[in-house]
Amino acid sequence: MASLKDVERVADDLSKLVDDLRNELRNNASFERLVQIADQISEHADEAAGTFSTVNETLMSRLNELKGGVGSSARAKARS
Repeated sequence: MASLKDVERVADDLSKLVDDLRNELRNNASFERLVQIADQISEHADEAAGTFSTVNETLMSRLNELKGGVGSSARAKARS
Protein backbone atom coordinates (compact mmCIF):
# COMPACT_ATOMS: atom_id res chain seq x y z
CA MET A 1 0.00 0.00 0.00
CA ALA A 2 1.19 3.50 -0.77
CA SER A 3 1.96 5.71 2.18
CA LEU A 4 1.85 9.40 2.96
CA LYS A 5 5.63 9.40 2.45
CA ASP A 6 4.95 8.39 -1.15
CA VAL A 7 2.63 11.38 -1.51
CA GLU A 8 5.36 13.61 -0.12
CA ARG A 9 7.65 12.35 -2.88
CA VAL A 10 4.94 13.02 -5.45
CA ALA A 11 4.50 16.54 -4.04
CA ASP A 12 8.23 17.13 -4.43
CA ASP A 13 8.01 15.94 -8.04
CA LEU A 14 5.01 18.22 -8.62
CA SER A 15 6.90 21.18 -7.21
CA LYS A 16 9.77 20.54 -9.64
CA LEU A 17 7.34 20.19 -12.53
CA VAL A 18 5.66 23.49 -11.65
CA ASP A 19 9.09 25.13 -11.61
CA ASP A 20 9.80 23.58 -15.02
CA LEU A 21 6.47 24.92 -16.29
CA ARG A 22 7.27 28.43 -15.05
CA ASN A 23 10.74 28.31 -16.61
CA GLU A 24 9.32 27.12 -19.91
CA LEU A 25 6.78 29.95 -19.89
CA ARG A 26 9.46 32.54 -19.15
CA ASN A 27 12.01 31.27 -21.65
CA ASN A 28 10.79 29.55 -24.79
CA ALA A 29 7.09 28.88 -24.33
CA SER A 30 7.39 25.75 -26.47
CA PHE A 31 3.80 24.55 -26.54
CA GLU A 32 4.91 20.97 -27.10
CA ARG A 33 7.00 21.10 -23.94
CA LEU A 34 4.17 22.85 -22.04
CA VAL A 35 1.83 20.01 -22.97
CA GLN A 36 4.38 17.42 -21.82
CA ILE A 37 4.86 19.15 -18.48
CA ALA A 38 1.10 19.57 -17.98
CA ASP A 39 0.59 15.85 -18.71
CA GLN A 40 3.25 14.94 -16.14
CA ILE A 41 1.62 17.22 -13.58
CA SER A 42 -1.73 15.55 -14.25
CA GLU A 43 -0.23 12.06 -13.87
CA HIS A 44 1.42 12.99 -10.56
CA ALA A 45 -1.77 14.60 -9.25
CA ASP A 46 -3.72 11.45 -10.15
CA GLU A 47 -1.12 9.36 -8.34
CA ALA A 48 -1.47 11.51 -5.21
CA ALA A 49 -5.27 11.31 -5.38
CA GLY A 50 -5.10 7.52 -5.75
CA THR A 51 -2.82 7.26 -2.74
CA PHE A 52 -5.12 9.43 -0.62
CA SER A 53 -8.09 7.34 -1.71
CA THR A 54 -6.32 4.08 -0.84
CA VAL A 55 -5.22 5.36 2.56
CA ASN A 56 -8.73 6.68 3.26
CA GLU A 57 -10.35 3.37 2.29
CA THR A 58 -7.93 1.46 4.50
CA LEU A 59 -8.53 3.74 7.47
CA MET A 60 -12.31 3.70 7.03
CA SER A 61 -12.30 -0.08 6.74
CA ARG A 62 -10.27 -0.38 9.92
CA LEU A 63 -12.56 2.06 11.75
CA ASN A 64 -15.60 0.07 10.65
CA GLU A 65 -13.93 -3.12 11.89
CA LEU A 66 -13.24 -1.49 15.23
CA LYS A 67 -16.79 -0.13 15.48
CA GLY A 68 -18.16 -3.58 14.71
CA GLY A 69 -15.90 -5.15 17.32
CA VAL A 70 -16.81 -2.59 19.98
CA GLY A 71 -20.52 -2.92 19.26
CA SER A 72 -20.38 -6.70 19.41
CA SER A 73 -18.32 -6.62 22.58
CA ALA A 74 -20.69 -4.15 24.26
CA ARG A 75 -23.74 -6.21 23.28
CA ALA A 76 -22.15 -9.38 24.57
CA LYS A 77 -21.38 -7.74 27.94
CA ALA A 78 -24.93 -6.35 28.16
CA ARG A 79 -26.39 -9.85 27.68
CA SER A 80 -24.26 -11.29 30.48
